[in-house]
Amino acid sequence: MARLWNLLSVLVLALATGLADAATRDGRLHGNIARRPSVPPVPAPADAPVTSRNGTQLPPYNQTYYFDQLIDHTNPSLGTFKQRFWTTYEWYEAGGPVVLFTPGEANAQPYSGYLTNRTVNGQIAQELGGVTIVLEHRYYGLSNPYDDLSVKSLKFHTIQQAIDDLEYFAKRADLPMPGGDALKPGQAPWVLIGGSYSGALTSFTMVNKPNLFQAAYASSAVVESIVDYWGYFEPIRQFMPQNCSADVQAVIAHIDEVFTSGNRKEINNIKALFNMSALTHLDDVAGALRNNLWDWQSLSPSSKGGQFFEFCDALEVKNGVSAGPKGWGLQHALQAWAAHWTGGYYADLCGDEDVVSCLGTYDPTQDIWTDTSVDNAGRSWMWIVCNEVGFYQEGAPAYWPTLVTRLVQPAYDERQCTYMFPEAFEHLGHLPVPKVDATNRAYNGWFVQENHLFFANGHRDPWREATLAADGTHFRSTAGQPLAISDGFHCSDLNTVNGQVDATVLAVQQQGVKTIAGWVREWKPSKH
Repeated sequence: MARLWNLLSVLVLALATGLADAATRDGRLHGNIARRPSVPPVPAPADAPVTSRNGTQLPPYNQTYYFDQLIDHTNPSLGTFKQRFWTTYEWYEAGGPVVLFTPGEANAQPYSGYLTNRTVNGQIAQELGGVTIVLEHRYYGLSNPYDDLSVKSLKFHTIQQAIDDLEYFAKRADLPMPGGDALKPGQAPWVLIGGSYSGALTSFTMVNKPNLFQAAYASSAVVESIVDYWGYFEPIRQFMPQNCSADVQAVIAHIDEVFTSGNRKEINNIKALFNMSALTHLDDVAGALRNNLWDWQSLSPSSKGGQFFEFCDALEVKNGVSAGPKGWGLQHALQAWAAHWTGGYYADLCGDEDVVSCLGTYDPTQDIWTDTSVDNAGRSWMWIVCNEVGFYQEGAPAYWPTLVTRLVQPAYDERQCTYMFPEAFEHLGHLPVPKVDATNRAYNGWFVQENHLFFANGHRDPWREATLAADGTHFRSTAGQPLAISDGFHCSDLNTVNGQVDATVLAVQQQGVKTIAGWVREWKPSKH
């Protein structure tokens, strides 16, 4: 039953992150492309009638609406495109807020649960008599200015255009509800909510569009753009079972040593052990083993285990006995990892794809690099990664313990950018380096100081090191910009059910709702 639950959870995530174009079970285009910082989807109640507080039957949560969004906010003459959104006013009372949420880098259709009190969005709307909205981010799902994702079409896919979208929507959208044409900023308080990348977008919007939103809630917000984001694996190392961490580090250190030794026999033995003999490039082989660590991102307080802990059990439980804190050691861990990988994990990850198609990254003619069809979240996110945010998930520096290979460095991912977007980068004469300094300067990164901006984070979030909860940063929580940290994982506080099983997540949710409510009650009408 637990295995079935894990597979169902993965299916929901994959649907939200682009299953139609995915090669892997978690929605990625390829087994050696890093995880996106996606908001976990929350489905709305199936077939449940939706009624307002006065008993009026309302459209279902999955009713899709369309907004005419500008293609280019710097040149309105280029026209508009249809941007999808979903909304409900089941809790609305006169004077209540408009709670706006975008899931960011995903098709937004599976996120209709963010209209409901299954999420903190709905909790806030229910508490304050508000409207909830889910707005699909430009260039994701079916909200595309053009009919492909070519480099020419992606010209208007930038963080700033996405911020401008939020402003234009707030100021121009007539919501499908009684009085929905009189709920613009200045006529009603607006609350912006986001998680992960869209949490960063929330922070960036508060910086870039002061006084547009009365309040904002940013969960697991990756506000600091970082090229070499080896810190992704640091919360995993800190919070995973100690014996598993010890053995993973031992295996990776051994593989890196062998792969840099030049000993072809030993190299081939390791490749054969993991059924990766067909892979030519050793960084592809070693990099593929990151997948077992990436599974940590799928965990939540309510997930009841998952693939990550199945992996650790495979390494650490021998004949019904668990290893001590130092693990079983290299010899057992290497064989156990390989047996787990070849005994079902690879098939779960890659399906019926061969190892070169699923894990090899050196063929620029593969469909993953050349497919420009829309609703391809992996490609759309890669454009932002390659140009503005980085977040390449690599091995730690030599002076720091590492759970993943040091053979994979930023150049590995930057090469992938040239394969996916050759027209954008081939003229450079060198690998493209994301302009993270410009992004951090434009939107203040870690050093954001805004009023009415609530940050929520989790100690066990693999994206923690790009948030205000990063190790060594020591950012203070203030009345105007609170920083609340739970024992949760990635965006755990957005999902109501996580607060029902983890008291620290519940405390963050309660603090967030109370804080946002206080700020909303301070709002006064104005000319906006």
